[in-house]
Amino acid sequence: MPAPEAGPSPDGAAGLAVVGAGPAGMAAAVTAADHGVEVTVLDAAARPGGQFYRSPEPGLGATRPEALHHGWSVFTVLAARFDRHVHAGRIRHLARHQVWAVERVDDRWRLHALTGTEGEARTEIDAHRLLIATGSHERHLPSPGWTTPGVVGAAGAQAMLKSGLVLPGRRIVVAGSGPLLQAVAVSLVRAGAEVPLLVEAAGYESYARSPATLAANPAKSAEGARNAFQLLRHGVRIRMHSAVTAVHGGHRVEGVTVSRLDRYWRPVPGTERHHACDAVALGHGLEPRVELATALGCETRERADGTHGVVVDAQLRTSVPGVWAAGETGGIGGVQLALIEGELAALSVARQAGPEKVSRGGARGGRAVTLHRARTRMRRFAEVMGAVHRPRPGWRQWLSGDTEVCRCEEVSAGRILTSVSELGAGDARTVKLLTRAGMGWCQGQTCGFAVRELVGPAAGGAGPGRRPLACPVPLSALAGEPHKPGTVD
Repeated sequence: MPAPEAGPSPDGAAGLAVVGAGPAGMAAAVTAADHGVEVTVLDAAARPGGQFYRSPEPGLGATRPEALHHGWSVFTVLAARFDRHVHAGRIRHLARHQVWAVERVDDRWRLHALTGTEGEARTEIDAHRLLIATGSHERHLPSPGWTTPGVVGAAGAQAMLKSGLVLPGRRIVVAGSGPLLQAVAVSLVRAGAEVPLLVEAAGYESYARSPATLAANPAKSAEGARNAFQLLRHGVRIRMHSAVTAVHGGHRVEGVTVSRLDRYWRPVPGTERHHACDAVALGHGLEPRVELATALGCETRERADGTHGVVVDAQLRTSVPGVWAAGETGGIGGVQLALIEGELAALSVARQAGPEKVSRGGARGGRAVTLHRARTRMRRFAEVMGAVHRPRPGWRQWLSGDTEVCRCEEVSAGRILTSVSELGAGDARTVKLLTRAGMGWCQGQTCGFAVRELVGPAAGGAGPGRRPLACPVPLSALAGEPHKPGTVD
C-alpha cells in the first residue's frame, strides 16, 4: 500500500519534528511518514544511523561495512525506507543540525539548531509535535591514570573502528561493566587487535536470579553466548568481579593494574595483578541523553542502572503534552527496543494527528499489540541488566586524592570530597559551583555520574539538572548576531 502524500501544513509547520536519526528516530520517522504525517528529522551527524549504525566515511573506501555490525540487514532496510520518504518529500532530513533549545510558540514547537562545522549558522524549525530520540552517551568511572594517552571509552573504541577503521592500539585491555564490553572486545579482535583481557566488575551469574525475564528474551541470551564463544575462540580471558584500578604509563599506556572486587566493588587487598598493554577501552554502560527533555520540563526517573531516563506512558508520551520520547532517551535497552519504541511513538503521533492517517494494519491492528508486548518484555530485561551492572559504592576506593574526575576542568577527587566534607556541599550542583566540576566543554557528560556518586547517596538519587541549553552554544547564537568561524564567543 503506497504511503499517503504528506503535503506541507497550511501554517508551514511540520506535523512531527524528530530530534535524532538513530534507530529510534529513523523508525519513528518512516512509520509516521507511512501514515501521512509530514516529518522533519534533525540530527547532528552527517548520515542517519546514530551511534549504533555508524559506518566508515565514504572516502575510506570500505567495501564491507556490515562486517563491523550485527543486524546490519535491519539497518539497510530501514535506511532504504528512510531514503524513499526523503526523495518523495515526506521526510525532510536536516543533517549536521545540532538542536540546542526547544520552545513553545503559540500552538507549535520551535526548534533552534546550529549548523556548520563551527556552529556558524542557525536554523529554526516549527512543528506541531515533537519526538525526542537523542540516544545516549557513555558512562565513565575514573581511576588513577585514566587520563593517560591510549585510554579511550569502550564505546569510543568501537566508534573509532566503525567510522574511521582505526584501532586505539594493538594490545588492548577492555574493562568496565556491561554487555557492551563483550561486543567491543569481539569487534576489536575481529579487526586484528590483541585483547588479552576483558575485565568485568559485575558477574553474569546474577542474571540467573531473573529466570522468567531471561526465558522471555532468548535472543539476548543467544547474543551473549555468541559473543562468549567468539572471545573464547580468540583467546580473550574474562575476569569477572574485577576492575582496572590503575593505568600505568607516561606518554602512552604501558599497562594496567587489575584488582579483584568484593560484592560492593571494593578492591580486595593482595589481589592486584599487572598486565601489559598499549591501550585500554574503559566503559561502565551508557547514560540517556535527556538535556532537551529536561529543558522542556519532561519528568525523569532513576532507572535500575542508576541513570535517569525520561518517563513515558505506553504510547511513549512524556509528561509534557505534544512531546514523545523513544529509545535510549527513556532508559538504556538496546537497538531492538529502540526500533520498537520509535515505531510505537510514531503510531501514537499518527493517531493524534488524525484517525484517518492510521491504516487499519497500524496502530489499530495486531501490529501495535505485538510491539507493546515486545516492548514490555525488553524493558523488563533492561531493568535486570541495569541492576546487574549498576556501579556499587565501593568503586570510590579505586581513587586517590589526585585522581582527576572532571577532565575538562582538571578537578580531582580530593577537591570534590573536600567541597563536601569541609565546605558543606550536599549536591552535585553545589560541588560544581565550588570546584567547576562539570563546567567544561562536555558539560558533565563525562564526569557527571561520578561527581554525583562522590557527593553521596543524597545526590546520587537526584534527577538531572534542568538547563535552558542542551549543548554549548556561541553567544552570537543567543544574541542573534552572525558568528565568525574561527572565533570564540
